[in-house]
Amino acid sequence: MKNYRPTTKSRRHMSTISYRKVLTASEPEKGLTHGFKRAVGRNHFGRITTRHKGSGHKRLFREIDFTYNKKEIPARIVTVEYDPNRTGFIALVNYADGEKRYVLIPKSLKVGDTFLVSEKADVKPGNRLPLSKIPVGTFVYNVELKVNGGAKIARAAGNFVEVIAHDAGFAHIKMPSSEVRRVPETAWASVGEVSNEENRLVNIGKAGRSRWLGIRPTVRGTAMNPVDHPYGGGEGRQGRGTRRAKSVYGKPTGKGQKSRRAKKYSNVHIVSRRKVGKKKEAK
Repeated sequence: MKNYRPTTKSRRHMSTISYRKVLTASEPEKGLTHGFKRAVGRNHFGRITTRHKGSGHKRLFREIDFTYNKKEIPARIVTVEYDPNRTGFIALVNYADGEKRYVLIPKSLKVGDTFLVSEKADVKPGNRLPLSKIPVGTFVYNVELKVNGGAKIARAAGNFVEVIAHDAGFAHIKMPSSEVRRVPETAWASVGEVSNEENRLVNIGKAGRSRWLGIRPTVRGTAMNPVDHPYGGGEGRQGRGTRRAKSVYGKPTGKGQKSRRAKKYSNVHIVSRRKVGKKKEAK
């Protein structure tokens, strides 16, 4: 991590990641990038569906390979690069047949290392195998939910899931949230943990830096009018006045309340729900 001298109040606690120690290229591969318009929390009607998003610095989109459909062809890491659209680092890789692609890189790989996508690959960081070939206790990332569906689980910086069991054609994986769920053993996963694990330690430091990232201000519900939020109104400061915490839309939120639909299609694959609520102090 990189800390700064407290030349201003906002600089005092600000911290950033020491990119110079990790990254090996400053410009992306031109053929694997293109411009795009960010959704900034709006749907196709232009209406806000996710609050607190908007503005931010202009970004160039990197085409990341989450399908890993080049099997049995060794790939060598050429550069390790920053991607403004995700928290983990990416790597430009050269496959043995000459094709170049961007992939999400695990924290232990560096320039010059190789990896392989194969059912017969060794269980070592970077290699990609079906879950049936990965032993219990292994940390994996870029996990598919269904065969050839592309990596969906454990893609954020420092994330990983743990394979904890194999049973009846399914692998039981422990998610970053502590939830345990079943995934078909024929689905593929990459061995290792996503790079840039220090991302969670970054201190934004000032409001302007959040705006650069495309994060807009959050207004407290109790500071609003009754028409705008269930907690709004009242003379002076008021308690929320309701038994359970709720969002601006009146839906349950926070403090360990269940918000998952009772009949969600994937409920059958959840072995153990995630632990929620305040953490109890160890006695």
